[in-house]
Amino acid sequence: MGATRGRCRYRRGDPTLSDAASAGATSDLPGPLAVIAARPRLAALLGAMCISFSGIFYTWSQVSPETGTFYRCFFGLPFLAAVAYLERRKFGPLIAGIFFAGDLTFWHHAIEFVGAGLATVLGNLQVLVVGLVAWAVMGERPPRSVLLALPIVLVGVVLISGIVGTGAYGSAPAIGVVLGLLTATCYAGYLLIIRRGGRDLRRPAGPVAVATASTAACAALVGTAFGTLDLTPGAESLFWLALLGITSQFLGYLLISLSLPRLPAVVTSIILLAQPVVTVALAMVLLGETPSPWQLAGVGLVIGGIAVATVPAGLARRSTPLPASSESG
Repeated sequence: MGATRGRCRYRRGDPTLSDAASAGATSDLPGPLAVIAARPRLAALLGAMCISFSGIFYTWSQVSPETGTFYRCFFGLPFLAAVAYLERRKFGPLIAGIFFAGDLTFWHHAIEFVGAGLATVLGNLQVLVVGLVAWAVMGERPPRSVLLALPIVLVGVVLISGIVGTGAYGSAPAIGVVLGLLTATCYAGYLLIIRRGGRDLRRPAGPVAVATASTAACAALVGTAFGTLDLTPGAESLFWLALLGITSQFLGYLLISLSLPRLPAVVTSIILLAQPVVTVALAMVLLGETPSPWQLAGVGLVIGGIAVATVPAGLARRSTPLPASSESG
């Protein structure tokens, strides 16, 4: 779908939220969420910053991947459920939880082979998957600036992964790359399903709460089947897992859920690439990880790609928003 002179051109039979309807949906959100939802790019960026500490907290918890997946959901779910209760509506995106369980479990395993920073960057290859699927399935043709940014971001992610050059950080980068690709695929599925399930802009917490519960159940099943689930980690591990659940699973993904229906899929995904950049820096300072010069050059390319995609004025106005739900109440 194209656009003319800064206005969206709408497809017949595919209604979108008008500015008034969007503002009304935002004002119906509980508490301070309305203020944040009015600035969807800021919400996406804040969500990415919350999630940036995920790899750090998980590494410090020193638990198995399945245990980390289970407990981040266990600690984050009560807060999401409280917000969902205020929304007073039930949702059912259980399949999103399956994708998210795969995302987190593959990512936790990848950390063991390439470190928290690089595993996070590899997982964010989802930006390409989201863009292609959103274009093919949802009819969201990305703006030209986003299309220009994608190859820049891709080259940056490849360099950060350590595939190019010598002296790459990680005990087994090749295995880490495979796990990172699996992470990216699962994360793309989660983002797209949650985004499609979040058409009612007044109720962003419900889908995330249900997906989180589904993720915890999947992690518990897999961990039990393979004997890797530890339901009694030590007090220090529980502390870091609680921080992980509250900052990332609750705040991070709630903020991202607020932004997803209000922005084109590819724009949101590229904004979320701020997360791996910050995580790489945090991992260097807090975990002593040492990316190679090639990998650091990749960080610079990722930042450049984000700038290309987000700086141009009126980007959101030229992009078609997500169709509105016909439901009310």
